[in-house]
Amino acid sequence: MRAAFPDFRLGNVLATSFTGTLSERHGNAVERIPTPQRLMDWLAVNGLAVDSCTTAQLDLARELRESIHAAATAAALQDALPASAVHVINDRSAQGRSAAILTPEGERRWRLSSASRVEDALSVIAADAISIIAGERDGKLALCASPTCQAAFFDTSQSRTRKWCDMNTCGNRQKKARFNANRRKNPRSAE
Repeated sequence: MRAAFPDFRLGNVLATSFTGTLSERHGNAVERIPTPQRLMDWLAVNGLAVDSCTTAQLDLARELRESIHAAATAAALQDALPASAVHVINDRSAQGRSAAILTPEGERRWRLSSASRVEDALSVIAADAISIIAGERDGKLALCASPTCQAAFFDTSQSRTRKWCDMNTCGNRQKKARFNANRRKNPRSAE
């Protein structure tokens, strides 16, 4: 029987969704890719299925994840990008063998090398991070307003004023806390 793992928090932007594999960074951190198999599961869910994954490749993935998070956070705050994060992102982008392909439905998908190595999948994630951090895509990098989360996310809402990385988790948690605080302040209004 497989151990129960926390659900993946899937977004519509690959690079920031990947940084979400570690959530609640400023609270009780939740690691969503604790094993090589779990990384393979995440990659498959995101259209980047690989044949195998070693512990060393999991370490490379986590290093890329943290580098993307650091660079995206700096970009969201309009700070200088950390040189070490830029180096890791660029290295992972250059080390893979993948190609963008067009499906008959007119969608872009990624084709990994015939061996489907983790490094190939990481290069796709790194390339996606480069495109959002460099400002090449329509949207803006922002940080989750939850004090325990503060995840970097890519806001593609029309007004670009989204507050939460995920409304179903951080947003609802904050709304519930605000509701309960108001109920404690005004117990009669809840009746």
